[in-house]
Amino acid sequence: MATGWAKDGAVQEQIDASIADAVERARAQLGRGASLSHCEECEEAIPEARRLAVPGVRRCVRCQEQEDAAQRYRDPVNRRGSKDSQLR
Repeated sequence: MATGWAKDGAVQEQIDASIADAVERARAQLGRGASLSHCEECEEAIPEARRLAVPGVRRCVRCQEQEDAAQRYRDPVNRRGSKDSQLR
């Protein structure tokens, strides 16, 4: 049942789109190829245990933590905005 000006199934379409976006972001972060022996950011050696645990690793732990923290604040998508929130 649609509400207001939304068409039938609009809520489910928003949910599906949000899930598809999250899956795409997760797939983009998966490692590809062989792990590097040195971090691509700071050139510090990546320990062998990390290279074995995370296939395709490109960064040391410190640089990866910084990237993860920065990623949390990138590309926020608000698909659930109400008409009231859009008027502000």
